[in-house]
Amino acid sequence: MAGSIEHPIALGADREQVSLPLLGSVHEWVVTVDHKRLGMMYIGGGLVFFVIAGLQAATIRLQLAIPEAGIVAPQVFNRLLTVHGTAMVFLVGMPVLTGFLNYLVPLMIGARDLAFPRLNAFGFWLWLFGSLLLYFSYIGGDGLYGAGSAPDVGWFAYAPLTERAFSRGNSTDYWILSILLTSVGSTATAINLLTSIFCMRCEGMTLRKMPVLVWLAAVVSFLMCVALPPLSAAQIMLLLDRFLGAHFFDTQAGGSAILWQHFFWIFGHPEVYILVFPAFAFANEIIPVFSRKVIFGYSVMVAASCAIAIISLSVWAHHMFSVGMAPAGNAFFAASTMLVSVPTGIKIFNWIGTMWGGKIRFRVPMLFSVAFLVQFLIAGLTGIMLGVAPFDWQLTDTYFVVAHFHYVLIGAIIFMIFAAIYYWFPKATGKMLSERLGKWHFWLFLIGFHMTFDTMHFAGMRGMPRRIYTYQPGRGLDTLNLIESVGVIFQAAGVLILLINVIRSIRSGEPAGDDPWDAWTLEWSTSSPPPEYNFATLPVVRSRRPLWDLKHPEDPDWKYE
Repeated sequence: MAGSIEHPIALGADREQVSLPLLGSVHEWVVTVDHKRLGMMYIGGGLVFFVIAGLQAATIRLQLAIPEAGIVAPQVFNRLLTVHGTAMVFLVGMPVLTGFLNYLVPLMIGARDLAFPRLNAFGFWLWLFGSLLLYFSYIGGDGLYGAGSAPDVGWFAYAPLTERAFSRGNSTDYWILSILLTSVGSTATAINLLTSIFCMRCEGMTLRKMPVLVWLAAVVSFLMCVALPPLSAAQIMLLLDRFLGAHFFDTQAGGSAILWQHFFWIFGHPEVYILVFPAFAFANEIIPVFSRKVIFGYSVMVAASCAIAIISLSVWAHHMFSVGMAPAGNAFFAASTMLVSVPTGIKIFNWIGTMWGGKIRFRVPMLFSVAFLVQFLIAGLTGIMLGVAPFDWQLTDTYFVVAHFHYVLIGAIIFMIFAAIYYWFPKATGKMLSERLGKWHFWLFLIGFHMTFDTMHFAGMRGMPRRIYTYQPGRGLDTLNLIESVGVIFQAAGVLILLINVIRSIRSGEPAGDDPWDAWTLEWSTSSPPPEYNFATLPVVRSRRPLWDLKHPEDPDWKYE
C-alpha cells in the first residue's frame, strides 16, 4: 500500500455493523469500561455542573448588579461564592477536559482502549460521588443554619479560618472530603493516560509522530500526578486539625497560618495549567485543520509545553505577595512568573504562524479558537502585570484579579471546550451541530464575556474588593457592576442555544460522515461514532498526518520528514 496507514476501518469496511450506538440502556452506561462512554460521561457530568455553577454565578451577579441589593443574605452569598468556585475548577474544568482526553487519546494513538479500563471507570465514579458530595452539603444539615449548610470558606479554604473554632459544623468537612475524592479519581485518570501514551501507541507512532494533543495529554497527566498530592496532604492535615487536634494550622498552638497557603498554591498554580493545557491541545488540532496547514513548529510547540509544565511548579507564591514574604522570595517568584510567559508566548506565535498564509475556514470551532487566541493573550498580559510585586500589592484581592483568572478560565478554557464540542461532536454522535445556531452561540457568549470581564478590570482598578456581597452607591462602581451583570444574560443565552443545538442535532441532525472536517489524525479514520473496539486492525502510521497519507498516496506526508 502506498499510504502510511493500514486498517480496514479506515477504508470503509462494515461501518454500519461496527458503529457503537450513542444511546443504550442505563445498565450499559453504568457498568461500562469503554473509554469513549466514560469520556462522554465525564463531559456530560461536567456540563451539568457547569449549568448549576453558572446559575450560582448568575445569582452572585444579580446580588451585585446594584448597590446595597438584598437578593441574598451575606451567609448565602459566601456559600454561593465557595461552591461556584469549587465547582468550576473541580467539577467542570477538570472532568470536561479529562473527558475529552479520555475519549480521544486511545483513538489518536491507534489503541483499542486505555491501559487500565477498570481503573478508568473507578476514577470516573470516584469523581462523580465526590462531586455530588459537595452539593449534598446543601441538604445534609449541621444544626447551625437550618436545613443545610454548604461550605462558605471560599474555594481556597484558607486555614486557620477553616479550623473548628472558626468553621463550626460539617460544611468544611463536606468540602474537604469532596475534593479528596475527586482528586483521587483525577490522579487515577492521569496514571491511566500516561501509561497508555507511553506503552500502547500503534506501530510506527514514535514520540515525534504523536499528535500534539497526545503530547499535551502526557504533560497535563504528569502535572496532575505532581500537583494533586500536596492538596490532598493539606486536606488530610486539616481534617486532623479539625477532629484530632493536630494543630498544623493553629497559630495559638505553634502551627502556621501560611503553611496552608503554600500547600494550596503549590497545587493551585499548576492547576491553572492542568486546566489550560487541554485547551491548548484542542487549539493544536483545530487551528491546523481549519487553516489547511500543518502545525507551525511542532518540535518547538512540544518543547514549550514541557517548559511551561516545569516552570509552573516554581511560581506558586506569586499568589502570596501580600502575606509578607522576604524580598528574596518575592523576587524569585516574580522572576519565575516572568519566565513562564516566554514559552507561553512561543505557543501563541506558533498558532499565529499556523494561520498565517493558510486557507482559513471560519467554521464555528475556528471562531471559538480565534477568540481564544486573543483572550488568552490578554490573560497572559494581565498575569505578567500581577507578577510585578508592587503592582500586585495594589490590586490583590480586587476585581482586577477576578477579571484576570476568569479570562483564563472562561476566555481560554471554556471557549476551547465549546470549540472542542463543535469539532468532535460529529465523531461521537455521527451528527453535525447546526452551524447557524453555533454562530449565534458564539457571538452571544463572546459579547457577554467581554461585557462582564472586561469591565471587571476597571472596577478592580477603582478599588472594588473581591468576595464582598454588596457595596455602597456613589463610588464609581454602580454602572460597571450593572454592565457586568447584564453580560451574564448574554452568556446564559449562548449556553442555552448550545443545549438546544445539541438536543436538536441528536434527534434530527445532518449525518456527519466519518471525516466531516477533512482532518488528519487517526480518530477520523473510524466510523462515527466509533465501534467499541475502535479499530478492527490496529493501524500502522509513518507520519504525523496519517490520514493525509491515506488520502494522498501519491504525495504522502512522510516524504517531507
